[in-house]
Amino acid sequence: VVVVLGFEFSDILKDLAPTAPDTQFLIVDQCIEDQPDNVHCAVFREYEASYLMGVAAGMITESDTVGVVSALDIPFLHRYTDGYAQGVKSVKPDAKVEVRWVGGENPFSDPVRAKEQAIALNAAGADLIYTATSGGDFGVFEAAKEKGFKAFAVDVNHCPAVPGVIIDQSLKRVDVALGTAVDAILAGEKKTFMALGIKEGGVGAVALDEAGMADSKCLIADYPEVAAKMREVAAQIADGTIELKDPMFAN
Repeated sequence: VVVVLGFEFSDILKDLAPTAPDTQFLIVDQCIEDQPDNVHCAVFREYEASYLMGVAAGMITESDTVGVVSALDIPFLHRYTDGYAQGVKSVKPDAKVEVRWVGGENPFSDPVRAKEQAIALNAAGADLIYTATSGGDFGVFEAAKEKGFKAFAVDVNHCPAVPGVIIDQSLKRVDVALGTAVDAILAGEKKTFMALGIKEGGVGAVALDEAGMADSKCLIADYPEVAAKMREVAAQIADGTIELKDPMFAN
């Protein structure tokens, strides 16, 4: 089994996979059209975890204005921006959610532009900013330290690296996706496709691990009522009580 992670491998696999029928290819975070039998895909419902970040932001904001900085205005990244906005509105319908895009020549690796967008959001009244800019996230963290606002981040726990800045993270469990997908491949399944969300343990938040919250170094440990609400909402998403539509296909 050959595993590749990211968008840049889609075109490569279209050409490569048919030439190596005895090799199984697993692409994480993306899929391709007309999958050959030996190409498998594992993607995530990032908008579910982003919704939880929005719930927290809506409960914590004091200015009733929150922001989100993301890399590029493409359908995939609306899973972060729209999911977050929906979560905010679910607990504070009158709150304002402002979105800024990094753009430029390197939208996924430009901390300078990401920082500029975060500072602009804060100047417009946002006291909490969600960052989904990949390599630009640390620019947003710098802005938070300089301007005094708090942040939400994505994918992995950055809290120990920037103490006192991040409230919570929308976590992406690539390890869970790999294990689940490889098991299916080894069981003989053809062109496996799986989408992992809160129910499957594919995405989550620091707040969902009540026992480990304090050790996370994230500020969510200081908001036990907010964390409890996030766990309640996560359970409702997992059991289908709250139904969220994928923003990637709504834009």
